[in-house]
Amino acid sequence: MNRIVLKPGKDRSVFRRHPWIFSGAIAQIAPNLQEGDVVQVYNAEGQYLATGHWQIGSIAVRILTFEDETIDYAFWLGRIAAAWRMRQAIGLADLADNNVFRLVHGEGDHLPGLVVDYYAGVAVVQFHSVGMYREREHIARALREVLGERITAIYDKSESTLPYKADITPQNGYLYGKAENFVAMENGLKFYVDWLEGQKTGFFIDQRENRRLLESYARGKDVLNMFCYTGGFSFYAMRGGARQVHSVDVSARAIELAERNVQLNFPNDSRHEAFAEEAFHFLEKSHGKYDLIVLDPPAFAKHQNVLANAIQGYKKLNRKGIEIIRPGGILFTFSCSQVMTKDLFRQTVFTAAANTGRRVRILHQLTQPADHPVNIYHPEGEYLKGLVLYVE
Repeated sequence: MNRIVLKPGKDRSVFRRHPWIFSGAIAQIAPNLQEGDVVQVYNAEGQYLATGHWQIGSIAVRILTFEDETIDYAFWLGRIAAAWRMRQAIGLADLADNNVFRLVHGEGDHLPGLVVDYYAGVAVVQFHSVGMYREREHIARALREVLGERITAIYDKSESTLPYKADITPQNGYLYGKAENFVAMENGLKFYVDWLEGQKTGFFIDQRENRRLLESYARGKDVLNMFCYTGGFSFYAMRGGARQVHSVDVSARAIELAERNVQLNFPNDSRHEAFAEEAFHFLEKSHGKYDLIVLDPPAFAKHQNVLANAIQGYKKLNRKGIEIIRPGGILFTFSCSQVMTKDLFRQTVFTAAANTGRRVRILHQLTQPADHPVNIYHPEGEYLKGLVLYVE
């Protein structure tokens, strides 16, 4: 087994069960170590600490287990089964009006580098590390064994998620079965899932509960859904009784999909209109038009070195949203940037609000749903932050 040895004193985070080991903590590595290899981690005193996947970069090891055990098919089967049991425990596995959920959430399910989203029988898999990618056949087999007849297809969508410097050539494609023209259901609302060309795995499952909350506020309101992508917040707002709903995204492809999803749930409903426009350009001409606004942008910062620019982006966006909303309006605002902490996001929105001079109150502080669990030893996993604001 390949071994790495940590520098003296660099084992503290491992004893705290944090699932990452950074390159600067390592004193010795095994010769001829290849990215994706399984490695055992020892401290400077020769004590075994953990086993994980080796990778090139700042995060050098993603820890799979803190026990001295073999990483074989039985290991993957046990971890997938544990993830499935948790989804059963929180009541997502057998809901009549919902057949969409996240089955595996990386570190939150003790499977760092692996994401699996379940869409009514289809598991869309994304590998974020070379080590996980090399185990794709074992993982696909374990998914089939654990879920049985619930699985009709497994699609690997990892071309854009694996490290670009890795010596592999991943291609998106089916690992098992096939599915086309796919419609799934979330809280009784239908939507098309485009895992072939869409963002992430095809839909942003992490906003499920936040969309349902918005639905409860939508009655009689003029709603603006910025960065709408597939239109999830839009069709929830329509079911909630919104007076009109405008969906905006810079991507014409996203607008097409949003319109198809609205049509799927509310055919020929004149309350909805969609616009393929740049966000700030649209906001500049929207003063006083809306009393419920959703700001759910893509991640402004994926790395710490661009955080300062991201803060300015969130500040500018939220200031404009608070400026243009009608008095008595409700603003849903989010950040999905992992490096933007919950406290920093709140501080950024506070600054944006103060710059407008309007009175603003926090109604809700939002996060990701239970099928996107946060490993208590890995606070970085709490990536989705949201605030619901009342603006006078």
